[in-house]
Amino acid sequence: MAAPRAAIERGVARTWAVVERFAFAPASAAPLAVLRIGLAAVLLTQAAMVAPALLELYGRSGILQGPLLDALGRPGFVRLGWLIDRLAAFGVGEVPVIVAVGASYVLALVALLAGWHTRMAAAGAWFSHLMLMMTADSTNYGVDQFANIFLFYLMWMPAGAALSLDRWLGRAPIGPTSTARLALRVVQVHLCVVYLAGGLGKALGEQWWNGDAIWRTLNLPDYRQVDFTWLAYHPWIAVGAGWMVLLIEIGYPLLIWPRRTRRLWVAATVALHVGIAAFMGLGVFGAIMAVLTLSAFGVPADPPEAVRSEANALRGEGARPAARPSHGPPAVPVSDPRGSALRA
Repeated sequence: MAAPRAAIERGVARTWAVVERFAFAPASAAPLAVLRIGLAAVLLTQAAMVAPALLELYGRSGILQGPLLDALGRPGFVRLGWLIDRLAAFGVGEVPVIVAVGASYVLALVALLAGWHTRMAAAGAWFSHLMLMMTADSTNYGVDQFANIFLFYLMWMPAGAALSLDRWLGRAPIGPTSTARLALRVVQVHLCVVYLAGGLGKALGEQWWNGDAIWRTLNLPDYRQVDFTWLAYHPWIAVGAGWMVLLIEIGYPLLIWPRRTRRLWVAATVALHVGIAAFMGLGVFGAIMAVLTLSAFGVPADPPEAVRSEANALRGEGARPAARPSHGPPAVPVSDPRGSALRA
């Protein structure tokens, strides 16, 4: 009985060591800072694009007038209409409320970009962004959902611990932390689930296999930026492009983790979204998705000493494993933090 029990305990210990190394090994906050800066910069650009049409999009005298705007918005109290109705009792008009919410959103994004009171700035940006989304639901698409989700994540992540005013003023922790590693893993796993689900969903139909999806996407009047009608004479290009999209998205959770293929897959994913921005006119979507992948997998998170230790281990230098079997690779002790292919 003692031998099986000891084997189980060793298995549990090894499993927990792998989980601890993957999810809690101290990491730099630099990837989270890049996520914070990139997301805030893209959303500020989007806000500048939307600002001239602010009242037309969110006011009751705009494109959707009166009760129609409220009817097409999402139900709930987090809407501009709810706030306008409550403040009307104090003599505050609709226009000042809309302008104030829009200005609050921009100021929160500026603070988030600079990393000044980072968590509060993320909370303010998330809430005002959510209010605008809930009000004009018919204008939302995927980029708004992603932006709101990752603004919510930034409320809880130590994204102000690097490249920020909080760090410069001494309000943020110094050095690698387990919290930064866990936060980074949340972002990474989220992206892997998104790309895998998207790729498998595309693969279930035949449009991405026969090139029809590429043809329609590039030639629909709503998205067409360049004349691609010549693809009708070279259908194999559309077919190959469709297969490449499937490969990038389905292969994302498998090939973006190993070090040997990570840079290739980051580059391929960014190129995919640059293509979406250039050929479909979805610049904000392409920019945000590129920022997410670049920050999650393109920015080193390991402390320099951990990288050196892993490099030495790969060269066979430094401390050696406690035991070496007669065949196969060297055995790595449970407590040894080296050699993880999944470390960012």
